[in-house]
Amino acid sequence: MIILNQLNEIKKILEESTTIAVVGLSPKESRPSNMVARYLLNAGYKIIPVNPGHDMILGLKCYADLISIPEKISIVDIFRRAEDVSPIVQQAIEIQVKTVWMQQGIINHAAAELARKNGLHVVMDRCIKIDHANLLAKN
Repeated sequence: MIILNQLNEIKKILEESTTIAVVGLSPKESRPSNMVARYLLNAGYKIIPVNPGHDMILGLKCYADLISIPEKISIVDIFRRAEDVSPIVQQAIEIQVKTVWMQQGIINHAAAELARKNGLHVVMDRCIKIDHANLLAKN
């Protein structure tokens, strides 16, 4: 199985994307999901928090799941345990997301294969903040 990890392809995804749903976004500022979402907001992306336990995170309306989001999403950035990724990928397929991004440390080959077979780009075990900073941030 080929996982999308070539830097030029990742750069293209980041350049062409506008809206990122962050699944598992924590309201706690010290959490990686919160730090990454704040970075992406500052970089100009529209962030949509996905966390069923909250109504608002980072001053933004929070949704219980991907299906509830009423607009088009470019990237689903996943901050959940690897064993929890498959249902998220199923929803991403259903709403026709372009890219599923499993954050650094999150590896689920079956979910990645399912996403790829359904035409989605897959980035796995990489940090979107680090890749953006290395590939697109102005020095």
